[in-house]
Amino acid sequence: MNARGNAREMATDAVANRVNRDKVMADLRVLAADMEQLLKATAGQTGRQVAQIRAKAEESLATVKARVADLQHEALARTRRVGRATDDYLHANPWHAMAIGAVAGLVLGFALARGADSHP
Repeated sequence: MNARGNAREMATDAVANRVNRDKVMADLRVLAADMEQLLKATAGQTGRQVAQIRAKAEESLATVKARVADLQHEALARTRRVGRATDDYLHANPWHAMAIGAVAGLVLGFALARGADSHP
């Protein structure tokens, strides 16, 4: 896969990550609301209503746990893909990697030297 394909894949992954993060946040809001209802219900009542709210809260919690586990799995897989793509690129283009490192070093050196000159 070429560098453009990798960049496109990473951009697509970033969008998917944002969508998944939004879904998790929505699930966490639902979980918080369910837990709040549970706390309010158990403050002065017992019986069937408490059992129904508790069941709903447990269901929400299970959904959130499953979604978080899926996100962790996806993040690990994405990290491995990016690592492999980076490794492949560096092996295929060692001179490019050295040139990028040299330019970054020069820019950093100039920035540090300039910062040292401005501080008495």
